[in-house]
Amino acid sequence: MVLALYMRVSKEDACLQQESNSIYYQRTMLKEYVSKHFKEYQLVEFVDDGYSGTHLNRPSVKKLLEYVRRKLIDCIIVKDFSRFSRDYIELGSYIEQIFPLIGIRFISVNDHYDSEKTQGGIGTLDISFKFLLYDLYSKDLSVKVKAALNAKKEEGIYVSANSPFGYEKSKEDRHKLSVKEDEAVVVRRIFDMALCGYTCVQIARQLNKEGVKTPKQFRAKDNKILEWHSSAICHILKNEVYIGNIVYEKYYKKEVGGKRYLKPRSEWKIYHNHHEPIVSRQIFEKVQKKGKYTKIDGTDKKHPLTGKLLCNCGKKLQLKKGANAYFRCPYIYVTTHANCIRKISLKFLEEYIVHEMQRYIQTTHLSKELVDVWIDKILVHSESNIEIIWNNENSEYSEY
Repeated sequence: MVLALYMRVSKEDACLQQESNSIYYQRTMLKEYVSKHFKEYQLVEFVDDGYSGTHLNRPSVKKLLEYVRRKLIDCIIVKDFSRFSRDYIELGSYIEQIFPLIGIRFISVNDHYDSEKTQGGIGTLDISFKFLLYDLYSKDLSVKVKAALNAKKEEGIYVSANSPFGYEKSKEDRHKLSVKEDEAVVVRRIFDMALCGYTCVQIARQLNKEGVKTPKQFRAKDNKILEWHSSAICHILKNEVYIGNIVYEKYYKKEVGGKRYLKPRSEWKIYHNHHEPIVSRQIFEKVQKKGKYTKIDGTDKKHPLTGKLLCNCGKKLQLKKGANAYFRCPYIYVTTHANCIRKISLKFLEEYIVHEMQRYIQTTHLSKELVDVWIDKILVHSESNIEIIWNNENSEYSEY
């Protein structure tokens, strides 16, 4: 049997110093269980370190579910249900419906649950109550952690886990920032170039030409060939941290795990003179007037293909909206890659995808109801004049 050991620890677990939830403890516990209950097996490990259990949008759990979909594993073993998910509705759907349908065995060691030995789904009432308690515990814990962080923010305390480029956490007080001079030199130069009229693309291109180290190379001491991008330059130029300010509550989310939206500046919480500035306020304000570095509020709906198309250089393609919308590599004018995609028509991509969907439908004999949902997701954003007609006689779609 191919056994998948799934382990997860969240930032909340680390804050509460729950040793029983550490990755090391989980791995030791699961391997001991496997050695006692299985004779011939192959182990595959999936680990999410620092991720919340309130949703399944985690790297390793996505990889695990892909293994499940491809039927590459026979059994999933976790320490307890909460390691897999704290959402009792989502957890119940997988354990009662999805995993049994595919033929995947699910074992939760601490909950004494084994789907192979339980008839009729979850089985006992106490397990269902555990699902609900995990969900309620997660929501309560989230409220407490946010309240503690907000209290520190109200006092002007720096609470971020990472320090901005150009700064490091003070050795005397980790809630304070001190200037890191070797990085600050690069920051000052970026502002000087912007003040002289250079655009973000031009600044990134010049830094790449001179081989100036990127923030990742400064911090990770990475010897890989990395490049500056215009987005990183713009982020630096509009960041008020470089004039000694700390800004909190710039964004909000409409739903847990959803996209962040930029609030109006009047709703931001700004703490002035929090730490030593790297550039003066006069220079910062002049740079803001010369270029538009403020992030645009992303209230518009994203096109379904956004984030799903990759350039030959490995970067995600960017959608340029307009009458003749198209995708392109956002770094084509910064990097020196010869095979970067300059322009590919959105209309062409939509028509191609619809055509491939139709071909797939005909070969797999999917139902009309399911297909309608898929096609609507593409055509609702499409600017082309494609019409999809269902042919009842041939039980297939035709395009006009």
